[in-house]
Amino acid sequence: MGNQTTRSARLRVLLITVIALAAFGAFLWVRGKRGGFANDTIDFRKIDQTNSSGLQTPQPASDPSMSPTLTPVPPAGSATSTPVQTPGPLNAEGTPPPLENNQAAAKDAILTGSFVGTLKLIIPVVGVRPDQLMDTFTEARSEGRVHDAIDIPAPAGTPVVAAADGEIIKLFQSERGGTTIYQLSPDKKLVFYYAHLQRYADGLAAGKFVKQGEVIAYVGDTGNAGAGNFHLHFSISIVADPRRYWEGTNINPYPLLHK
Repeated sequence: MGNQTTRSARLRVLLITVIALAAFGAFLWVRGKRGGFANDTIDFRKIDQTNSSGLQTPQPASDPSMSPTLTPVPPAGSATSTPVQTPGPLNAEGTPPPLENNQAAAKDAILTGSFVGTLKLIIPVVGVRPDQLMDTFTEARSEGRVHDAIDIPAPAGTPVVAAADGEIIKLFQSERGGTTIYQLSPDKKLVFYYAHLQRYADGLAAGKFVKQGEVIAYVGDTGNAGAGNFHLHFSISIVADPRRYWEGTNINPYPLLHK
């Protein structure tokens, strides 16, 4: 019995020793495992919660050389994304004109385009060919104005003819335009304006209906044209009320005459 008791005691001591060594080994393994990842631990409390809406993933916060940089990346199709705006043609200074000018030019092009092929006009200055015309519709003028018309140079006294059929609604002496004529189209939707005239044709008067090609005036340099700068200032406007013929929306005559 004595030997059995001794062996049992030794087995218990051995078993306890093995268990203790195993536990100690496990403790060292766990600690070593945790220590090996200490330098790569990400502090998720420092990550911006907006990361899920399109921000780039930050680098681990423990590395000062790789500090997080959150760069917004708007998702495709986002309602808050800013559309790319394509600038229009460069102006004389080599910079794009303001966006509102581009939009106005686009609107003018649409309005003018609606009349191309439907409004049959002739060049209102005798002897001028289509290839001699210049598009001065968008050129700048004094006091921040836009031309809203085209200038047709010709020698003084060259006959000016009606660009279309229509009623002469106003003969007016203007400070800027000099001797001028307002003509209303037969459908009462358009007003044709002739300015810087030398004089009116004999017998011309408000209320007279003139036919396309009929002489109505002569080229001059009156108003602010400048002495010796003989040309016809010609414009077309769309009017809502023929009685307020001066309040129309100008369209570019150039595409309608240069054909």
